[in-house]
Amino acid sequence: MGEWVEAGVLEPAAADRIRAWEAGRRGGLAVGWPVRLAVGLGGLLLCAGMLLFVAAHWDAMAPGSRFALVLLTLGAFHLAGAFTAERSPAVSTSLHACGTAALGGGIFLSGQIFHLSEHWPGGVLLWALGAWAGWVLLRDWPHVLLAALLTPAWLVGEWMTAATSRAGGPVLAVGLLSTALAYLGALPAPAGGARTSRAVLAWIGGIGLIPATLVLVTSELSGLRAGAGLSGPLRVAGWSIAIGAPLALTWWLRRQVSPPYLALAAWVVAGPWLTAQRGAAPYLWGGAFSLGLLAWGVIERRSERINLGVAGFAITVLVFYFSSFMDRLGRSASLVGLGLLFLGGGWALERGRRRLVARVQDDRR
Repeated sequence: MGEWVEAGVLEPAAADRIRAWEAGRRGGLAVGWPVRLAVGLGGLLLCAGMLLFVAAHWDAMAPGSRFALVLLTLGAFHLAGAFTAERSPAVSTSLHACGTAALGGGIFLSGQIFHLSEHWPGGVLLWALGAWAGWVLLRDWPHVLLAALLTPAWLVGEWMTAATSRAGGPVLAVGLLSTALAYLGALPAPAGGARTSRAVLAWIGGIGLIPATLVLVTSELSGLRAGAGLSGPLRVAGWSIAIGAPLALTWWLRRQVSPPYLALAAWVVAGPWLTAQRGAAPYLWGGAFSLGLLAWGVIERRSERINLGVAGFAITVLVFYFSSFMDRLGRSASLVGLGLLFLGGGWALERGRRRLVARVQDDRR
């Protein structure tokens, strides 16, 4: 900023106002990554220590003492978070996150103490509601993380409980992959959007995208068997939530549903039927999905989608080589082919990826 003032780009009075605003916004001190790392590890260790303490003394405690300990733990974390809110926002955020994380253990321990009826997805739902309440009150990213993980976990639990047969697998796979795509599409944030929270969603989607894709591709259920063990209303409800909930989430995050996302979502819905076919159909589906993800990144100028698309395409080619070619060749020929695939294919993919990422960065400027 000093260089801007010296060059005459920024007036000294304006520079002083910017410095004052930044100092007030950050509390006078910028929190760097070492502090964030220390606070995050401290929160994890604190939760681990509390769990070990409770586990060591749980059997020796009366039911009333157990419940009092659960309430005391939840209240202590959040009260400590409120006490440190003005003194250290980073510590306060970590303590509130520990309190909401402890809520899950408190819910299930309370059910054990009072011998409540067993329906574990209901406990996950209560935990998710607590995370949503924390996000509404605090608007911080740890509660976004918890809510984004616990809400799909509740839906998965309800579906696994309702669809007792393996026939519910395609619905579950489509729902998980569509949700990962919706999270990945949280960026770029619209004007006035909370970029940190959206970045957390994008990270969750990016991390979960490839595992969810592998779950869908490795499904052994054909389209005819996909609904064989499900009643009509349950099948309709399952597919409606698996397809409609991620679409609604995408519209809520971006106030629109882009055509590239719609195309990918439709391709995901067709995935269980296409990947169940024999031959090259699963690999063609995976390759086309990776290329569609790459095209989505180019259109919206997002490098993380380009990287995921390239990684997905490379994984598809490797799996195709191992499953279709390697067992037909001799040991030496298969190793030579694998080496050439790594060298030539890796070089070509990396070169193309660098060009696309550079193009995206130039377009942003």
